[in-house]
Formats: sequence, structure tokens, C-alpha cells
Amino acid sequence: MREFLSVERIEPSKRLVVERVKDFGEIYELFSKNDAVSQSDRCIQCGDPFCLNKCPLHNYIPQWLKAVSEKDMEFAFKLSNEPSPFPEVMGRVCPHDRLCEGDCTLNDGHGAITIGSVETHITEEGFKAGLEPEFPGITTDKKVAVIGSGPAGLSAATYLLRSGIAVTMYERSDRAGGLLTYGIPNFKLDKKIVERRVELLKKAGMELVVDCEVGKDIDFEDIAKEHDAMFIGIGATKPKSASLNGEQAPNVYNAMEYLTSIQRKNFKADYDKKFDFKDLDVVVIGGGDTAMDCLRTAKREGAKSVTCLYRRDEKNMPGSKKEYKNAIEEGVEFNFLTSPKEIILEDGKAIAVEAVKMNLGAKDESGRQKVEEQKGSEHRVNADVVIMALGFDTEVPSFLAENGIEINKWGEIIVDEDTHETSTSGIYAGGDCYRGADLVVTATYDGREAARSIVKSLLK
Repeated sequence: MREFLSVERIEPSKRLVVERVKDFGEIYELFSKNDAVSQSDRCIQCGDPFCLNKCPLHNYIPQWLKAVSEKDMEFAFKLSNEPSPFPEVMGRVCPHDRLCEGDCTLNDGHGAITIGSVETHITEEGFKAGLEPEFPGITTDKKVAVIGSGPAGLSAATYLLRSGIAVTMYERSDRAGGLLTYGIPNFKLDKKIVERRVELLKKAGMELVVDCEVGKDIDFEDIAKEHDAMFIGIGATKPKSASLNGEQAPNVYNAMEYLTSIQRKNFKADYDKKFDFKDLDVVVIGGGDTAMDCLRTAKREGAKSVTCLYRRDEKNMPGSKKEYKNAIEEGVEFNFLTSPKEIILEDGKAIAVEAVKMNLGAKDESGRQKVEEQKGSEHRVNADVVIMALGFDTEVPSFLAENGIEINKWGEIIVDEDTHETSTSGIYAGGDCYRGADLVVTATYDGREAARSIVKSLLK
């Protein structure tokens, strides 16, 4: 350990741009054993590890780095899989630069340990060696329903099953995974990774019911009668609107319907052919990770040009720096300090975005600079297709009010922050339907903590 003076930080190798834009395969290669060990050797084993404290799951990062350094992969696998329900997913999709790696002590001058890549390596190597997370089987007479199979739902199911509690999971789509399946493209997260975890849960005793929307295909009340507790993890899937003139044109789409359709295409399932953007000029409005996913997907789909409009500058863009860099490498054009004013229509279809240049002004109460229009800077950006990637609000299913489950003014489910229990006893919630659109790792944390509260309540 403590080899940071002689060993530099290394990034995982990436596939060549000319190759990776031709398909949806993951662009990052897995760390070799030597790379994982050498990076782990750099850890200085802080007495008060900032990486662990910054991680929402409080992963045992220094401990499993030490185990990798000592080449004890079985122990590293167990340590990594204890506080996290799917570390190989987190190693791929977490914004490590803003969390564990961003707070690594070595980040100040020596370069943070490549924690995410080591995290992925541990579990992938463990699976390759035949290791699996341990489940006891269904050892109690308690049953819990999980509504939604995204990160929060899968996490809750994992920790309930680890306690021997039976789980029935209801998913309105045709596959489990939620955002992990239909919101994050394959080039960031291969769907076989998600499917493997779902299969492990089914093997542990989980019953999965797909193509079943609670409140529509099955009554919430009927589920409640058959289970001892419930967890709601339905995410935030309602697209935010920019309220632009022309936004309702038939060739203006929201980000999630585009990403979902292309993922269905990659599954070789039926999809809407209107999302074939080959040889078209595609404009994406927004600067978050979902916008990056749309931009990079359109490049792989053969768009003639792919342009991002974002009203602030590169420094203020909410998307991951890593994903922005990858998009640049893949040929995406970024128009910063550019705000859309209107979508120009011809014969009812969008042909351009009327935009205006912006300046960053004085900071507001939150400390963020205000944006101000540059007078006389109006211009058009030609577009055959416009994708709105401005974030998501929560949907509010009718079964919430019907069952006394309170929400706040934004439509988010109100929970006890210590237990994740809603205003209705025995019903818990977590993830984006409680926080608003947030990170995969925070949704995963909510599912874990809610499960622990349910276990404590049912098995006391």
C-alpha cells in the first residue's frame, strides 16, 4: 500500500472512437488484475476515509482496496457486495469524480485512485471465479411487495431477500431494471449486467411480475392485502417541459421515449421507426447525463450532425465530465451559453431552433451565476429532429391519494427520513419518486435503508 509516489493514477482503456461509434458496446475495458492491484496499492488507508464518507452507500472502499492489494479477491468480493446490491453497476455509472474519487485524499496533487474501475473489477472477477452474493432462501413467513424494478426497487428486494423475506416485484415494462435497462444506454451499461442481477434475485426467491402496471393492471389494494409491507420505487419519469412555442411538433421528442425506443431496437424488439435518425440533423436541448446519452446514441444511430444546446457554460454543465469528454471525442458539437427561444415550424414540423446567446451574470442566493440574454444575438440552429432533455418530474399515480400516501407540492412522496415509511403505515418509498430525479446511487441507498426498516418492523 501507499505506492502513490511511484504509481500514477490510470484510467481504464477505452475502445477507439472509430470503432465504438459503430455499435452500442461498452466503451470502457475492464481493469486487468495488475492494474486493479497497482491502483489499490496507491491507497494510503486514511484514518478518516473521505471516499467512504462521500459515498452515499458508505462502501467499504479502503477495506476492499486493501484486499485487492493483497490479492484476496474473495474477501474483496464479499466486502464490496455487503453495503451495495450491485457494485459492478455502480462502478460503471456512478459519477465518481463528484463522489468517492472527488474526495480521495490523493486527488489533491497525486491523482485519485481509480476507485470505480477497481469496484467493477472486483465483482466481475468474482463472478468469473464462480462467486455469488449469499442469500439464505425464504426463511420467514413474511411477504413484501416492491412496486418498480429500478435501482431503488432492486436494492430493496436484495436486502429483503438477504433477510429471508419473500418479495414480489411489479414492473409495468416488459423487463426489469427501470432506468438501468431503458434509461442508460448499453455503451455505459451492458444490459446483461442488469439481467444477471435480476436472475440472482429470482434464484434467491423473488417473484417478478412484468407488463403489470399497479393501479391499472392490478389494484394497489389487492397487493396490499396479500403482503405484510410494500415498497414504492416508481422513479421520476415525467419529462420536464421548456414551454417553447413549437414544442408539440411531431418531430420534437422527449429524451426518455427516444432512449427507450432505441434500447428496444437493441433488444431486437418492436420499436417506433420514427426514432431512426440516420442522416438527420439532431439537436438536443439540455446539459445533463440524459442529454449526453441522447447525443451519443444519435451518433451511433448515424445522424448527419448532433448538436447540444446548453444555456450555461461547460463549467456549469450538470452532466458528468467523463460523459461530456466522451461525447466530444465521438463528434458531438456543443453550443454553450445558448438558450432556445422557440422551435421554428414548417408545415407543422420542426425545422430549426430559434436560440439566443447568453451571458453569465451575478450569483443568485444559491451561489450560482444567473444567465442573461445577449441583445441581438438571436440565431437559428437547423434541425430535422429536436430532443428535449431537461430532466424529469414525478408522476403521481391515483393509488397514492386513495391510500393516504401524502406527497409534497412537487408530487414527491413524503417519507420519514429515518425509516423511509410513508404517511401510511407499512408502506415505504424511496428513489426518485421521493427525492425527485437524482443519482442511481441515492436511489439504491433509499432502497437498502427502506428494506432494513421493513426487516426491523416485520421481524422484531
